[in-house]
Amino acid sequence: MDTKQLSVGFIGTGIMGKSMVYHLLKENYEIFVYNRSKDKALELIKYGAIWCDTPKDVAKRADVVITIVGYPYDVEEVYFGADGLIAHARKGATLIDMTTSTPTLAKKIYHAAKEKNLHSLDAPVSGGDIGAKNGTLTVMVGGDKSIFEKVFPILSCFGQNIVYQGQAGAGQHTKMCNQIAIATNMIGVAEAIVYAKNAGLNPENVLKSISAGAAGSFSLSNLAPKMLVNDYSPGFFIKHFIKDMGIALEEAEKMNLHLPGLSLAKKLYDQLSEKGEENSGTQALIKYWE
Repeated sequence: MDTKQLSVGFIGTGIMGKSMVYHLLKENYEIFVYNRSKDKALELIKYGAIWCDTPKDVAKRADVVITIVGYPYDVEEVYFGADGLIAHARKGATLIDMTTSTPTLAKKIYHAAKEKNLHSLDAPVSGGDIGAKNGTLTVMVGGDKSIFEKVFPILSCFGQNIVYQGQAGAGQHTKMCNQIAIATNMIGVAEAIVYAKNAGLNPENVLKSISAGAAGSFSLSNLAPKMLVNDYSPGFFIKHFIKDMGIALEEAEKMNLHLPGLSLAKKLYDQLSEKGEENSGTQALIKYWE
């Protein structure tokens, strides 16, 4: 089936969602959008997206509904609230949660969807606002493989590295691996810049050398330059990163795992948040040393 015959609902048109919807519109999908703040969807509406007043309205009109909201409690409300997707989605519809949420909630949605003759995937993303704008997001998917294959063309509109990870919850577990790797890497990036400055080096020249070597990473190439010019605008909010690290630590505890690097990173970010940096980008970690 040509997936472009499917109507797509999209709930959550923030930093990430807005760009993702643009890519879908460019591919001529019929798009229904909802966001708690309609202002964040106005540009998309001008571009051709159809506004809906509630998640319920989206659910009743779309064959595939994608959600990317802030926190697990937002996911709970969107899926299980009075105007939620589980109660109101079309029979046979596919629900794709791309929020970074908990594996437990992903499994809950999966089983509730099954009972309603619906399909669900947990498909969190990585790549930040840059990846969303460029259509190069990494997408980590859990759920039924046949459903993953069905909606793959839709995901490929804004994703480039799209990998099926396994049963429901596997996408969220994979995202936790991603966030764990980023957390300690961000400490290393910030400390490298602080060290370079204190050694009297030109940090920009240092980045030219180490970004292309074994130390290379997304954070080093894309966020370290922002640190150098005091650009703390959010490609990914500190408050959301703290949420993700909290989920990872909770899941690790269930598996009797001790993750000291992740624990330290969360402690540092918690301190920044307490100082009013919760809405800054994750690169603001360097302020800890400044």
